[in-house]
Amino acid sequence: MTDEIAKLYEMIEDLDVAMMTTRRRDGHLVSRAMSTQKAAPGADLWFVTSNATHKLDELIEDPHVNLAYYKDRTREWISVSGIATVTQDRATIAQLFAEDWKVWFGREGDSRHGTPDDPRIVLIGVEVHSAMFLEVDKPQPVVLFELVKGWITGKPAELGKMHHIQ
Repeated sequence: MTDEIAKLYEMIEDLDVAMMTTRRRDGHLVSRAMSTQKAAPGADLWFVTSNATHKLDELIEDPHVNLAYYKDRTREWISVSGIATVTQDRATIAQLFAEDWKVWFGREGDSRHGTPDDPRIVLIGVEVHSAMFLEVDKPQPVVLFELVKGWITGKPAELGKMHHIQ
């Protein structure tokens, strides 16, 4: 199992952006692009957001999330199911802080804005409960051949190894 988890993290590291799906109060699902942050204690995966977004209300109401990653070049994909927690823990924010966050947290009259002390910064930590992902273990020409072969024969293309984490 630890090999599967290591492979999951390796692939996520290469795919940066996830579509995070939450559930609104009326039951409808909502997805939005979120950049996966570097690893830190306290959660399996970390994301940063503003304290003024609706997703925080959705997560407080129902913390179940799905994270979907896709790599077009290789056709690799990852689907992660988990439980999200919301925190403004300053030590964790300082540990995860990246200069590119300033793009999302511009200066609006407070000297803390755009810094690790910005009161608008909120972290979403996700504890992974299960995951499925396709690891493509063939060179691109072979992948294309498998796709064409599957299309012609009507049999599923064999692109790589399916992984399951429960």
